Amino acid sequence: MEESGYESVLCVKPDVHVYRIPPRATNRGYRAAEWQLDQPSWSGRLRITAKGQMAYIKLEDRTSGELFAQAPVDQFPGTAVESVTDSSRYFVIRIEDGNGRRAFIGIGFGDRGDAFDFNVALQDHFKWVKQQCEFAKQAQNPDQSPKLDLGFKEGQTIKLNIANMKKKEGAAGNPRARPASTGGLSLLPPPPGGRTSTLIPPPGEQLSVGGSLVQPAVAPTSDQLPARPNQAGFSSDLSTIFPHVTSGKELPHLGQRKEGEAFLSWPVFGA
Repeated sequence: MEESGYESVLCVKPDVHVYRIPPRATNRGYRAAEWQLDQPSWSGRLRITAKGQMAYIKLEDRTSGELFAQAPVDQFPGTAVESVTDSSRYFVIRIEDGNGRRAFIGIGFGDRGDAFDFNVALQDHFKWVKQQCEFAKQAQNPDQSPKLDLGFKEGQTIKLNIANMKKKEGAAGNPRARPASTGGLSLLPPPPGGRTSTLIPPPGEQLSVGGSLVQPAVAPTSDQLPARPNQAGFSSDLSTIFPHVTSGKELPHLGQRKEGEAFLSWPVFGA
């Protein structure tokens, strides 16, 4: 893959410390506890840039931006950047100058989150480099990639079971039967202390009270009074309205009563 001509910034951390590290005596790795962590050799800003496949770790002055040291990184993880064995906030990088001289120094972050961002920025860059290399190889050799053949081979047939499809369509077309309504209205009990109200259903319907059907009484309006029964059929009609009055006895006329007799009044509707 050809290197691009522009340089991109991957990560910037304003606070980083540089330490002198002793030479590594064994292959067990670097330990930050062996450094003089309370006496850093230099402190400043860290920037990670990328140009093509290469990444660069640059140590710069916080105020002026003057370059203190630079570490080219061609792969990660690798010898250019190594983590210490006893901490996640310290690393060993290999710096280079323009004359080909190299040296290993230690860097450290005061915040663990800054160290995590430093590590992830390098990982993401080289993951992208690996993907670009794979795309370039596929573009150069397109015949090597496996082809997906979806065509029918000679003599190959398929079978469609249409009968099952019709059954499914017929089952989906039949709507589920809805349960039949009882047709009656259920009355809720009145609230405590409240006044019972009489519901008047539409004409032709009946109220359901306690499981039995009751013919509702029609309340008269203010300008319409109940009609008086005829005098001719008074005794027979009142036997249905006043069941306690027997048909064999003579009923008194309305508006006349003897002494000691109770006043016979009409029932009050809607009370």
